Amino acid sequence: MLLPILIFDVALVAWSLHLMERAYESKEFSLMLAGTLVALAAAAMLVVYFLMGHCMTYLLQVSL
Repeated sequence: MLLPILIFDVALVAWSLHLMERAYESKEFSLMLAGTLVALAAAAMLVVYFLMGHCMTYLLQVSL
């Protein structure tokens, strides 16, 4: 399950870098904000994945 999430995260980061490059070229704040938000979403998705993995492991150990 980690591999599809990593591929999706790499795609999100690449998209955010593309948005930020376009923002820098055209001097648009909205594209820079969009790129930043996409990059933050990718990071948050990885954090939630790892936190939930540890949480589920703990809950399964406690219930047995």
